[in-house]
Amino acid sequence: MTDLSHAPVRESPAPRVRTRSRRLLHAGAVDQLRDLIVQGELAAGARLNERLLCERLGISRTPLREALKVLAAEGLVQLLPNRGAVVTALTLEQVREIFAVMGALEALAGELACRNIAPAQLAEIRALHYQMRVHHARGELAEYFRFNQQIHILLVEASGNATLAANYRQLNAHVRRARYMANLSRERWDQAVDEHEAILDALAKRDAPRLQRLLREHLSNKLLVVIAALDGERPPEAAG
Repeated sequence: MTDLSHAPVRESPAPRVRTRSRRLLHAGAVDQLRDLIVQGELAAGARLNERLLCERLGISRTPLREALKVLAAEGLVQLLPNRGAVVTALTLEQVREIFAVMGALEALAGELACRNIAPAQLAEIRALHYQMRVHHARGELAEYFRFNQQIHILLVEASGNATLAANYRQLNAHVRRARYMANLSRERWDQAVDEHEAILDALAKRDAPRLQRLLREHLSNKLLVVIAALDGERPPEAAG
């Protein structure tokens, strides 16, 4: 008989596969729920029904609850003891605070990107900009927003500062949410595209002072639109 008492024991890869699957489910649930909140499909103050959300996302309650914890840490969801979770309301005071911080982060990112951006990163931002303009010309707002968002994220990543990028990403969901709350007229939309043209030009020329100023103005104009929407008033001339 063969003695197996000292034979090496090989672990099954199945647990690692299951762990990887859980992580993918969790990450996917976070992204989907965040988009539903940002785009207003899950309204402020709405109670999040776990059963319905599980059915909608095609996941079990475990990854859903893990996703809700992440969104609670981001401030998009509030977890209530023994009462589940609700979508957090976005107040005017919070919007002002978030935009102030985002303005500082984007200005710093612009300064660093002018020093550190690689030619390939600049080419990618330029390509996204041209695609964004195509959607603007077609009047496709949702697609325009998607490319607009990618441009801002890539610019921040081009700073080469991982801590800055991580903080920017966490706050950015609130900015996206505020933007979806505001009605964007064609005039303001056109102006926003013109601002992006100037931002790309300053970045390509590595003109840090100009890029910082343009990024601050771009975000400030967006804030005016959001404030007007939250106040229920018609905004002044400003870009979204």
